[in-house]
Amino acid sequence: MKKVYTSAAEAMAGLVKDGMMLMAGGFGLCGIPEALIESVRQSGAKDLTVVSNNAGVDSIGLGVLLESGQIAKMISSYVGENKTFANLYLSGRLELEFNPQGTLAERIRAGGAGIPAFFTRTGVGTIVAEGKEIRDFHGEAFVMETGLVADVALVHAWKGDTEGNLVYRKTARNFNPMMASAGKVTVAEVEHLVPAGEIDPDHIHTPGIFVQRIVHVPDAQKRIEQRTVRKRA
Repeated sequence: MKKVYTSAAEAMAGLVKDGMMLMAGGFGLCGIPEALIESVRQSGAKDLTVVSNNAGVDSIGLGVLLESGQIAKMISSYVGENKTFANLYLSGRLELEFNPQGTLAERIRAGGAGIPAFFTRTGVGTIVAEGKEIRDFHGEAFVMETGLVADVALVHAWKGDTEGNLVYRKTARNFNPMMASAGKVTVAEVEHLVPAGEIDPDHIHTPGIFVQRIVHVPDAQKRIEQRTVRKRA
């Protein structure tokens, strides 16, 4: 089975459709599948539901899909860096399903593990729990949250081989590994593409069985959301 594609556009060909659910990995701007997101923009698909910890920033990452009006709903935990997101939400043009960050991570992990729902104490007694089942365990209230499975999961890895085994680096390990297992189809962009067998099995974070398509992006940009510096002595 061919997994390696020559470009992000080729890797995404035939996958993106109106109204589908996408997952996009990364944490802030670290480890985001920027090349694959750009291919989604170029596809013109609309009314998308996107699962991502955050929504990028203006004109970067998922910010480009917000600006193009292709996202109808975000399922996220942190959206404070994106003015376009705030404007769209406050004007009623974007639906938001807000999640505590740990709950979002577990919903994605549960989806990948085939677990349809789970109970957590986080959010009990707040608007997060409104309309959801509350159940008592050992004398304490827990709210039911459902697992998430995407039509397509987009992830970014530091290294990958031609069979789709992936290695993430540092903060990029937030959300990318669990999303890779929670997509019906997973597309990975990798900075360093190596032959199968070259990665030590003990170093693999995502086994290739979860990955259907790969594209090599050796020139991935390392962006910084907020650069903070101090004056030198």
